[in-house]
Amino acid sequence: MDLTLVIPVYNEEESIQELAEWIKRVCISGSLSYEIIFIDDGSSDSSWQKIYLQSEKDNFVKGFRFRRNYGKAAALHTGFTNATGDVVITMDSDLQDSPDEIPDLVRMIREDGFDIVSGWKKKRFDPFIKRTTSRFYNLTARWASGIKLHDFNCGLKAYRNEVVKSIEIYGEMHRYIPMLAKEAGFKKIGEKVVQHSARKYGVTKYGLDRFIKGYLDLLTIGFITRFGKNPMHLFGFLGTIMFITGFVMAGYLGIRKLVFINQNLRVPLVTDSPYFFIALTVMVIGTLLFMTGFLGELLNRNSSERNNYLLKDRINI
Repeated sequence: MDLTLVIPVYNEEESIQELAEWIKRVCISGSLSYEIIFIDDGSSDSSWQKIYLQSEKDNFVKGFRFRRNYGKAAALHTGFTNATGDVVITMDSDLQDSPDEIPDLVRMIREDGFDIVSGWKKKRFDPFIKRTTSRFYNLTARWASGIKLHDFNCGLKAYRNEVVKSIEIYGEMHRYIPMLAKEAGFKKIGEKVVQHSARKYGVTKYGLDRFIKGYLDLLTIGFITRFGKNPMHLFGFLGTIMFITGFVMAGYLGIRKLVFINQNLRVPLVTDSPYFFIALTVMVIGTLLFMTGFLGELLNRNSSERNNYLLKDRINI
């Protein structure tokens, strides 16, 4: 199988047939063997019926249906698990991503040797506020990840099959698949300017809360990729620094009191100084951070994933 298309669906009944037929025309003209995996993410309209009817007309159309809305990451994970094509392409089901991009994406994976090719909607048909917040979000993601992509959240992406089988996405982590793939050792990540169309049917399913969730997930991914297997390196370091700082502050107050006693001066109570309580608080926080790192290491020791390492090649095995 040359190609698997993974397409999450949530209340997009009007566009499913048109999208499937469009993909079919493109793949046939490009002599690509393909399969389309639609994942109905708990739609409340007739999206599932449309997918079922399309599968009866085209044997290469497959479908999965969630009992409720779990989110895009869950849909992609299901699609990735069941993908059999050498190249896996994801796209949205609202016709804003053009299937005409498929041949070039496949070529960049096969011939140019990219592990991932991410679409870049350079010209976007979105409201001004969405475009502005998206630019700021992508700037932050580039800085945090070191991956030079202009549009992390573009739904149109192509992957080598090995990539999607080597990563796990959940929650809202679909925005950061390139970061997860890079951490897994797939570092050849490319970008292609793609056509973005205005929404033809329905309304957007995302609100402004996506940007808040996006930044929270960015912090999560940043922590997981850097310190997921050795949390003590972060929490232990911060805890040690804070404890030493608090200890030095408390030591200074103690030495100061001894100096006053040695010079027969009136000795102020240590607890009269606000620095005593600051030092105590800093030491307590430092201890808690250190214990957090220690507990994280204990959890890692008992994790089934602690020795899960990805192999690139084998010889004489």
